[in-house]
Amino acid sequence: MKREIGLIGGVALVSGTMIGSGIFMSPQFLLAYVGSPGASLVVWVLSGVVAMFAALSYTEIGTLISESGGDFIYILRIYGSCPAFFAAVTFILVVQPLSIAAMAISIAEYLLAPFYTECHPPELAVKCAAAVMILVVAIVNALNVRIAIRIQVAFLVAKVLTLTLIVIGGAVEVIQSNSVIVENLKVENAFKGTQYSLNTLGMAFYQGLWSYAGWYNLNCVTEELKRPEVNLPRAIVIAISLVTGLYLLVNVSYLTVMTPKELVSSSAVVVTWGNKVLGSWGWIMSVAAALSAFGSLNGTFFSGGRVCFVAAREGHMPDILAMAHVRRLTPSPALIFTTIISLVVLIPGDFQSIVNFFSFTAWFFYGITLSGLLYLKIKKPELPRPYKVPIVLPILALIAAIFLVLAPIIDSPQIEYLYVTLFILSGALIYVPVIHFKLCPGLLSKLTVFLQLILEVAPADKTL
Repeated sequence: MKREIGLIGGVALVSGTMIGSGIFMSPQFLLAYVGSPGASLVVWVLSGVVAMFAALSYTEIGTLISESGGDFIYILRIYGSCPAFFAAVTFILVVQPLSIAAMAISIAEYLLAPFYTECHPPELAVKCAAAVMILVVAIVNALNVRIAIRIQVAFLVAKVLTLTLIVIGGAVEVIQSNSVIVENLKVENAFKGTQYSLNTLGMAFYQGLWSYAGWYNLNCVTEELKRPEVNLPRAIVIAISLVTGLYLLVNVSYLTVMTPKELVSSSAVVVTWGNKVLGSWGWIMSVAAALSAFGSLNGTFFSGGRVCFVAAREGHMPDILAMAHVRRLTPSPALIFTTIISLVVLIPGDFQSIVNFFSFTAWFFYGITLSGLLYLKIKKPELPRPYKVPIVLPILALIAAIFLVLAPIIDSPQIEYLYVTLFILSGALIYVPVIHFKLCPGLLSKLTVFLQLILEVAPADKTL
């Protein structure tokens, strides 16, 4: 695996993954949870702050442990094999597939929205279109690393232009008539009806932080990043600052043309905005949102396949997943496996529930990684650190992670969270015999050789 990603590619991977389905799908859900436009804007800003604190903390640990794999490799190096296995299984079988499925659903809904102006698109049509999107992105990433990165850069430009158009459109609406935004954000209305329960705040932050999901993606491909000690922190700061500013302005633009009730009832908020501002050209926003989400899906696939690849390389997944194509030098078996799991997750899921379960599971392991960084800062201050953050940042990010995991359970427990927890713990049934005692049946070795021949792959160190 070659170092193909520079600073621009790093910024594109982080911001291009963050700017996706979230800003076009989450505003209505977030507003529904908190109940007022003023509180929703506060949550958007705080979500950006939490993402920045967590990303800067990950930057320190990413330059200290300069290996690909993200949370898995950090937990492995700090806490050992057993916790790392649980992290690998959860990210590979739950977190990444949920993220990919949610993005694919959002792409499908926006692509189909212009054809179903009077009602929601049929669920079967949405799922089929989403499956096609997953397969297209999988093929692109399996063919060539450079093509995947170039797509990421190109789509980032398109995303920024789309969000800029929304911001400019909102500004024009304010100049022409500011009655709606004044009504939405004037003092007596801005926070009227705000809901303060732990559950609603937790769910609102799930939606907000989903829109920033991707701040960690560069840590998953550190080995493919040029000069990670320099480019990793720079890319993080540039990308999250850019995205936070755009998100805030875009949400203000939404509130310039829609009342809170209209925004919450919208199935595709950017399409509703486009129809009100652009009239007959409103369908352009649907296409733009779909393209934006496609770029985010591409970035998630790029980094997600690497987590699977690294976990297998460390012996926590079947050997075939740690192999790369002998000519294209892409981790194609890991990408194929990620594709299959994502398609399975896609079948029963819907966008809102997928986002909630993704956020609950992901922030559980983010908290473990952040606690590992605090351990290293306190117990091993002598380790060389090319980049260092004040200890208060990982502490605040860890507090946020604990809140995001516990708040929905304490305030409004749901059986689904128990199922997710049991699934994570069920990894012990595999870890003890297969990883700890090395009880690997001969059939698996034969299957590995067969798949090597079919997929034309070899162990990564043999392909360089």
